[in-house]
Amino acid sequence: MLDIYFESDKEVIHFCEHLFRYHKQIELKWKTNDDWGNHLYFDEKTVNQDTIQAIAKAMVDVFIAFRMSNEIKKMVMEKYYYTNTDEIDEILEHTCWVLRDNTSHLKNRTKPTPLLLSLFVENITNVTAVHFDSIVKFRLNAFKELLLDYIGLAIDEVKQEKEHQSFVEMLRTFVLKKKPTFKEVHVVQGMNFSFFRSNGKQFSTMELRHLMYQEPLYLVGLDENEMNLAPLIAIAPQKIYIYGDNPSEPKTLTVINVFQEKVYFESLSHFPFPQSL
Repeated sequence: MLDIYFESDKEVIHFCEHLFRYHKQIELKWKTNDDWGNHLYFDEKTVNQDTIQAIAKAMVDVFIAFRMSNEIKKMVMEKYYYTNTDEIDEILEHTCWVLRDNTSHLKNRTKPTPLLLSLFVENITNVTAVHFDSIVKFRLNAFKELLLDYIGLAIDEVKQEKEHQSFVEMLRTFVLKKKPTFKEVHVVQGMNFSFFRSNGKQFSTMELRHLMYQEPLYLVGLDENEMNLAPLIAIAPQKIYIYGDNPSEPKTLTVINVFQEKVYFESLSHFPFPQSL
């Protein structure tokens, strides 16, 4: 016999819905208990490794759906000392994004969901009674330590994003006040941008540096060796045409954010001066 207790009616319903998805033939009985709320019990004959896995997966789903957000908010307030509601919500949203992300800088980190699953499996194996609230409060320390690490990562990324937005806003203000040097510039994506005049002639590195030296780019934090965004800030054209295959490429997004409606992105096949390439 395996007895499982849930205090919350919503949580036990969510648990059962997901449990039957993972194990369609599973049998259980459900009654209410005055002391422990909802009482589910499984016959000893039906409790095996497959059953344990299905139960643990359903518990993970309940935790993520009903407990994760509050756990993150609690840590943000108690461990990182945030008090502003908007900031806490922003960190919560970013933490959830980081937890789902699978980009290169996260690949070597322990994955939260498999760890959470293993902890639930561990806590419902070789026992006769399980209290969901007790597991959440006292048995998930390893997961909570990992979650704290991911929250810290999310906070760092939120700070970097805000700094980047401030940088973009400063560049935008600088460009708005500057008189355009050229009517239009054509840009081709690559590891570094390639810049072309409206007649198809490519700007040389020397020409770009000359244009950059004429502007006080240090005032907006642009290095003299930065040869992607800085030339466009120095030139400040009325229109920028970017050609390539990836409109979400970081350098391109920054140009779009700074110059906004002045930027037109098109496929590389539409580049009007193929002979120049």
